[in-house]
Amino acid sequence: MAEPGDAPGLVEIARGWARRLANTEGVNLTDSELEAYLLEFATAARAPVEAALDAATRRFTALYSESPIGVVLADPEGKILDVNPAFTQLLGYSTDDLAGEPLTGLAATDDDADTIRSAVDSLRVTGRSRRRERADLEHTQDGPVRTQVTIAALSGDTPGTLYPVLMVEDVGELTLLREALRKQNVLDALTGLPNAGSFVNKLETTLASGGDDRLALVYLDIDGFRIVNDGLGPGAGDEVLRHVATKLAAVFDRYDGFVARLSGDGFAVLLHGRLDTADVVDLVEEAMAELAEPVYVDGRGIGISLSAGIVVADTTTVDHEDLHRAAEITLHRAKENGRAQWMLYEPELDRADRRRYSIGAAIGGAIENGQFELEYEPTVKLDGSDEIVVVNAAPRWNHPEHGVLGPRDFYPMADLTGMAPALGRLLLTQAMSDAAAWYREFAEAPDLCVRLPIRLAIDPNLVGIVHGELHRTQLPPGKLRVCTDAMALLDRRGEVLEALSVLSELEVKIALAVSGAADLELVHTHRLPVGFAIVAGPLVEALASDGAEADGARRHLGTLVARARELGIERIGAEGVRNTEHAARLREIGVVAGRGKLFGDAVSGDEIRSLIAGRR
Repeated sequence: MAEPGDAPGLVEIARGWARRLANTEGVNLTDSELEAYLLEFATAARAPVEAALDAATRRFTALYSESPIGVVLADPEGKILDVNPAFTQLLGYSTDDLAGEPLTGLAATDDDADTIRSAVDSLRVTGRSRRRERADLEHTQDGPVRTQVTIAALSGDTPGTLYPVLMVEDVGELTLLREALRKQNVLDALTGLPNAGSFVNKLETTLASGGDDRLALVYLDIDGFRIVNDGLGPGAGDEVLRHVATKLAAVFDRYDGFVARLSGDGFAVLLHGRLDTADVVDLVEEAMAELAEPVYVDGRGIGISLSAGIVVADTTTVDHEDLHRAAEITLHRAKENGRAQWMLYEPELDRADRRRYSIGAAIGGAIENGQFELEYEPTVKLDGSDEIVVVNAAPRWNHPEHGVLGPRDFYPMADLTGMAPALGRLLLTQAMSDAAAWYREFAEAPDLCVRLPIRLAIDPNLVGIVHGELHRTQLPPGKLRVCTDAMALLDRRGEVLEALSVLSELEVKIALAVSGAADLELVHTHRLPVGFAIVAGPLVEALASDGAEADGARRHLGTLVARARELGIERIGAEGVRNTEHAARLREIGVVAGRGKLFGDAVSGDEIRSLIAGRR
């Protein structure tokens, strides 16, 4: 039994209840006995509560001491009572340094002090449990530290009394990380310029601002950048990109230009205001001049030139997609026309370019959907017999939007898009199938001539393709003429000369399209097995005219025919024969066959069959 005095509070309570119970009917115990029993009961009941309270106190103390978050305890007036070890580690202050100091004394600036004061006052007034703020707190030695401060309050012993508590986290590294991520989202890591996303946002914002101002969009590419990157390594390429970025920013920043790196070696500039086209051109030329001097990387002087596409427009008449497309196409035109130059957007040229690019983009789908078919143009002897000695195959495209397109409309874009080999295979496959069918039906059917697009001519598998089609169609090799030109022969990307020699050994006939006597020298230089020469171009056209121009063409063509015969080429044909007089002049020079308007337009395979059948 507990002795009186062990728990003074409980003794008085037990004694009072003992006196009351002693006077209760049915109770046979004395006051002292009741007091003893009640005291024992109360002590037993209090023990687990005190144990729980003690355990809770120990847990709070451990949490307070071991917490990685700095904690500051203050009295109801906001004077500091204690700080935990994490706070000491964060800002360098101990409890002895801060005891009795106001919470606002922790702030690095007056604004931060006002933030803490306002938060504490708000807790007192509103009774909210906590409030979070960003504040700079002063370190004992290192100056301001960026922190996240949670201001809370603990209830006091009496109602309405609050003890402020500050929980402090160092968010300096987090802030730096967020800033780095923000920069990654808006800046190009290599050059420090705004990136493509930032540029699009800036362009859209500028257009949305409206007004009477004008806008200039300049797209720039570094000419031959791949050579620098591949030849000297990506490190040198990065130095060139940084150098270009610095120069562009220096030129255009003076006029509030927004300079960005879009991707790879592509840059863009946005100018906005009362712009004159000539002024924009002057700035672009200034930038090109600034970059004209070589940049030295590891002792090597690297020359830099730019191609630029310039669009100047009113902000109210365009949207950002149209501007982007116009600048891109104008830049491509500058590069196609020789690089190291600027070109200004012109609506007429832009429409033509857009048509061209739309045609190029659709070639693959057109092949798959069967929109290409072949047409054939007969080549006829010029001796008056009108005998068809060869038919010349060419693809045509039944375009759903632009109508019937010939090779000149789509072959250049097929080269750019890489679709020329597929078109060439289609040409060979269908033409040789048609020619084999004519030969099976008519033993005297004319030869087939196929003019190879350059990309097919330089294809390393050209011999295999032709050989495979000869085997598949059973067309005799001697009924096939493969025609190429000087550009293909001189193209370093393939082994055209070797391929033609192998095809000749397979008994395929080789024809060379020429525009002058100089092209024939390739036959002599490379000992090409050429059996036919096909003359086309200005000389043939001039021969159809009168006067000095025709006389000059006659002399040049005569020299060409004579040189061809010296090289063993006896059969010489001509493209573009206009009329009987033109044919007669060609025949006098020594041209033996021709094709053109005089002999009819190109026709389908079925029409060629009918033509062959009608001339039997």
